[in-house]
Amino acid sequence: MLRMFGNDWDDILKEEMEQPYFQELMSWLDEEYKQHTVYPPRDLLFQALRLTPYHEVKAVILGQDPYHGAGQAEGLSFSVQHGVKVPPSLRNIYIELKEDIGVPTPSHGSLVNWGKHGVLLLNTVLTVREGKPASHRGKGWERFTDTIIRLLNEREQPIVFLLWGNHAGEKEVLIHTEHHLVIRSAHPSPFAARKGFFGSRPFSRTNTFLQEHGQQPVDWTIPELN
Repeated sequence: MLRMFGNDWDDILKEEMEQPYFQELMSWLDEEYKQHTVYPPRDLLFQALRLTPYHEVKAVILGQDPYHGAGQAEGLSFSVQHGVKVPPSLRNIYIELKEDIGVPTPSHGSLVNWGKHGVLLLNTVLTVREGKPASHRGKGWERFTDTIIRLLNEREQPIVFLLWGNHAGEKEVLIHTEHHLVIRSAHPSPFAARKGFFGSRPFSRTNTFLQEHGQQPVDWTIPELN
């Protein structure tokens, strides 16, 4: 079996990746990458799982599908590659981050450091065709990422799930809220951030919960160079 992730996710997801639907998804994706411009680049497709092993996940930030503009997506929800303009939703995340716990706003939009410190930056759909948001929905990714959420839900060590917006909020049914912490709020987009995202204090609430359960808090800082 090809080890896609290089950590414990390989064994944990092995059975899922052998399912016919996943094999069909990978074959379909091969053709998509050949015939169209698809984001993120193929080598960053599973970046979220590579950066954050199963046993190291402290928090999950759930996005929808990747950014569909050139050079943006890097396989992590809400994150963009260095040198790319910070998108509006991420700018609002930075505003709340600074207001909540005083983290300085970086000049870039790459959240790789969060992934390295226990924050699984997962999209419900992991690919998208250039310029066509939601173009890869309904192809099988949702089943795969729902499985990831269910597997995390089975963990004995509690996790914080940050569900921003209605789409992410729908996943709460997969989570045992008496064991894990779910922080639901409005989406950080400019259209919704003032309807409950600003002032929700997700970062401090996450760390308080983790510390109350004997875990190290997340390092939410974002260095200029990852």
